Amino acid sequence: MFKKVDRIFLFIEEWSLFTAVCLALLTAMANVILRKTTNDFNLYWSDEVVRKVIYFSTYIGCVAAIRGHQLIRITALPQVIPALKKPLALFSHLSVLLFAGLMIFLGSKMTLMMYEDEYAKTATLQIPEYYFYAVLPIMGFMMFIRTIIAMRESWIGKRDMTTEK
Repeated sequence: MFKKVDRIFLFIEEWSLFTAVCLALLTAMANVILRKTTNDFNLYWSDEVVRKVIYFSTYIGCVAAIRGHQLIRITALPQVIPALKKPLALFSHLSVLLFAGLMIFLGSKMTLMMYEDEYAKTATLQIPEYYFYAVLPIMGFMMFIRTIIAMRESWIGKRDMTTEK
């Protein structure tokens, strides 16, 4: 079951990040080309698109970092005192679970608050802000599940949590 969830999350992460970054890149390139080749035409909304893609890719990138075991963690101490490897890995996992839980809880509240505010729209494109705030609880949920999978891998010895790829 964990492998199936892992594959689904991997598909979502990779394709959503690929699509979002391509959208931002194409929008920014089109705006630069239009600005340099014409005197009076540019895409006034391209900066907003790029900002929202950076926002999106930061949060979804957190989920991808868990899969790659690339979140910040204590790595020097377990090399000096090997007995601390599992307790520090557990502390790291529990910290991420706490953060993910807060993202689910607070992100849901913020999303609902933006949903109820009919004037909360992006400046130029007039897209409701709650779409962007909805990334927070989704990311929190995905981080939580990914961390549970990483904890399982750590405890069954599938992957050494203190070594890099």
